[in-house]
Amino acid sequence: RLDALGRPLCDDADFSPEEASRSDPAFLHEVLVAAVEAGATTLNIPDTVGYAVPDEYYALLSGIRAAIARLPGADRIVLSAHCHDDLGLAVANSLAGIRAGARQVECTVNGIGGRAGNAALEEIVMALQARRSFFGVSTGSATCQTARSSRLVAQRTGSRVAPNKAIVGTNAFAHEAGIHQDGVIKHRLTY
Repeated sequence: RLDALGRPLCDDADFSPEEASRSDPAFLHEVLVAAVEAGATTLNIPDTVGYAVPDEYYALLSGIRAAIARLPGADRIVLSAHCHDDLGLAVANSLAGIRAGARQVECTVNGIGGRAGNAALEEIVMALQARRSFFGVSTGSATCQTARSSRLVAQRTGSRVAPNKAIVGTNAFAHEAGIHQDGVIKHRLTY
């Protein structure tokens, strides 16, 4: 049991079943319930090879939330999203996970990570801030440091940020269309 072995050493016991998004849901629920009963306080749900689409990932986390709902202390169990970007859906899947109840997201600055990378921290944070009324959650992140963090990570890792990358790319806030430029000149919040 985690309570006897691990809990005295840490406040949070994280359980992460490899390739959860492609697992049999009934078996996954059984394993996750057993993990919670053994003392797990965070259930990290990986889309290990980036295969899920947002509707599937939402359903997966919703199903997990329902499966653990009957357990004592279920309201204190943290669901965590861990999405890879192999199909370019890591951010969308992470946001779907948040809508389904995830309150922790494992992500990386600039989306760096193995193969095609992980969910991009800056995209998730800005989506939650820009669409706060839709998602109903906030992060407390210092968004004024986003570009600086991105540049630092790019410099230290040697990973160039694409100019058209959302949020931190050099073209992210550039407007070429005349109608966009006219709108911004008239009122800077137009776009």
